[in-house]
Amino acid sequence: MSNVKRFTGKVKKKLGAVFLYLMLIPLFISVTISLFKGAYGVFLIKISAFALTALSAILTSKAIYQEVDYQEATIAKAPLPYKTISAILLALAIFILGFFVGHRGLFETLFVSLIGGVGLLLYYGFDIREDKIPQDIDMNPDILLNSLNEAKKRLDSIKKHSDEIMDTPLRLAVDRAVERAEDILSAISENPSAIRASRKFLVVYVEGIEEVLNSYTKLDKEIIDDDMRQRLISLLYEADDRFEKELLKLKESDKFELDVQIDALREQIKRV
Repeated sequence: MSNVKRFTGKVKKKLGAVFLYLMLIPLFISVTISLFKGAYGVFLIKISAFALTALSAILTSKAIYQEVDYQEATIAKAPLPYKTISAILLALAIFILGFFVGHRGLFETLFVSLIGGVGLLLYYGFDIREDKIPQDIDMNPDILLNSLNEAKKRLDSIKKHSDEIMDTPLRLAVDRAVERAEDILSAISENPSAIRASRKFLVVYVEGIEEVLNSYTKLDKEIIDDDMRQRLISLLYEADDRFEKELLKLKESDKFELDVQIDALREQIKRV
């Protein structure tokens, strides 16, 4: 096992648990043969092992994706222990096949099952247990992560609304605002000490734009006049310009001075 090289980075994320999925091919063939032979008892046992192995592959791939995201993030909670669960499922599948289909001895089957589960962990790595939280932040890490995750969810919602907008200039304005918001979230992630001052941005700017677009997409397009459309586009570009300046300040001086800009933006959003 010492000569085995693990996948890393984007290649690892792209491949996922490819070897576990390859294991499903001969198992599927064996399941199919049992079905056509009419050996329904064996078929049910094999299909159970197949399902466990497939679930193990799915969870291992999910664990790999989460691990790569965790490694790339500045702030992150430890991923769920999907690899450990996958190892248990794979070991159980091996035991079912060895004991009930292969009729091997109990201890022999347990040993081989253990080797299979441990082998999965040795090849794909053990689960990450520690949260990635900077030590120099003066706020609850859960609040920090929840604020960032909430903002990301709202940005995803804004992107969905953007796809529904047929007005090209308006859609471009929304996309530009989303891009700027994502830049600021990245800057906050790299400098968590700014999160306290920037929470107004996360709440008012992102939430405000989401609410405006919610209202816009629900309106009958026939009652949206050019004045309303232009005001919304103007608001988005003005907000984008403001936060571009704040992003530069954040990068240069580690400060986020949003109070005046946020208050003005809040009033503008109410009037749209």
